[in-house]
Amino acid sequence: MTTRPAHDLVLRNARIYDGKGGAPYPGELAITGDRISAVGPAGTIPPGTGEREEDLGGLALAPGFIDAHTHDDRIVLDAPEMLPKISQGVTSVVVGNCGISLAPVTFTDNPPPPMNLLGDARAYAFASFADYAAAIARVVPAVNVAALIGHSALRLATMGDITRKASPNEIEAMQAHADEAMANGAIGLSTGLFYPTNAAADIDEVTRIAGRFAEHGGVYATHMRDEFEHVLDSIDETVTTATAAGIPLVISHHKCAGVSNWGRTLQTLPKIEAAASRHPVNVDVYPYAAGSTNLRADLVTDTYRIMIAWSRPHPEMQARDLIDIAAEWGVDIHEAARRLQPAGAIYFQMDEADVRRVMSSRLAMIGSDGLPHDHHPHPRLWGTFPRVIGHYARDEKLFPIEAAIHKMTSLPARVFRLAGRGSLAAGAFADLVVFDPETILDQATYDQPLRRSIGIGRVYVNGKLSFTAEGGVIGRAGRLIGGRNDG
Repeated sequence: MTTRPAHDLVLRNARIYDGKGGAPYPGELAITGDRISAVGPAGTIPPGTGEREEDLGGLALAPGFIDAHTHDDRIVLDAPEMLPKISQGVTSVVVGNCGISLAPVTFTDNPPPPMNLLGDARAYAFASFADYAAAIARVVPAVNVAALIGHSALRLATMGDITRKASPNEIEAMQAHADEAMANGAIGLSTGLFYPTNAAADIDEVTRIAGRFAEHGGVYATHMRDEFEHVLDSIDETVTTATAAGIPLVISHHKCAGVSNWGRTLQTLPKIEAAASRHPVNVDVYPYAAGSTNLRADLVTDTYRIMIAWSRPHPEMQARDLIDIAAEWGVDIHEAARRLQPAGAIYFQMDEADVRRVMSSRLAMIGSDGLPHDHHPHPRLWGTFPRVIGHYARDEKLFPIEAAIHKMTSLPARVFRLAGRGSLAAGAFADLVVFDPETILDQATYDQPLRRSIGIGRVYVNGKLSFTAEGGVIGRAGRLIGGRNDG
């Protein structure tokens, strides 16, 4: 009688990064089904116990990266190969950030900014979160999806006039949506108080809605009301809200934007650290000194560079600087911006030293904040994770590679309550990335933002080989995760 091998696949001669921040070690790992069945130093797994065995030749083996901040809500359905992310070693994406989510709202006309960052009215086909969850299960994207529910989506689904605070009945309607979403696998709430669809909500409204998500074990991520002059006030508002709601907090893409605010992370980070000593608080950050969103009149200035990412009436102007467009048209930058609308832009509004300070914080997770529907996107969409490891950790020595990996694996898994994700341990899901620590690096630039990173050898999602450097995306095994989906 033939005995079946103990493991489906054994990966040997690996440089193990376990995701928890410890130094790498020579080791091996086994996969059975969608789980890690064994992992440890070389010699842990007996020879011949795998149906297949492969020698990684000393390459790094780490948990698949978790993108803590994305706007991939629609692209996981429309382009489920998810090449921009899986080619970076990303195996899970957190969608629904900044108050923007596909569910539970539909539109008959074009969605208002910033909802249009996810597409036109046809993109919004999900009146309930259950409908969105079913679409993910039907499509099977190449990466896992953890979904937040956007407060702007809730307001637009329940309010006729979003320029005011929600009434008690409207808040109850939003709470009912929260119940439905969390029952069907959502992981929490996001707000985008910076945006007009969300700006009229006060602490009371947000607290009552966040509190309902908290009752279901959710988390709260927020694009704060102000990341410019009033950033300290916004931190206070954010922490007050989360504490009153009894919900863990994530401050999205923490930054001090605008030239007059450069250097103020010396003030913001101690404030956030102090709050984190009293309440669960984390931040996410992308490794670039430029941000990107809709082209907004209140962000147009000549104090920093602005590049156009897309323009509906003038698509020929994408990838060009606003100041050059204005000069060509013989108008000032404000009139040029008006003529380009609706449009998106890349804003070079942060200081590199601030970006490094935020990334270095023990509270910081890595999130790309990429906008996959932009015609000329910010390079963070394709380059974030190899840039953190290759440029900042390896080359700049801002922190060790194992610390970088912690920020993109076990830390976001813990913060977003993604059970069984983010670490290399027996029984954990087999989301894995094999990479070369000596060569991993981003290639996407502001001028050529669609270039694939180098140094990622292969990626496994839920135990299935899904990407190789040579073959691209060769399988899709993603699923909705978090909430009531895993464990």
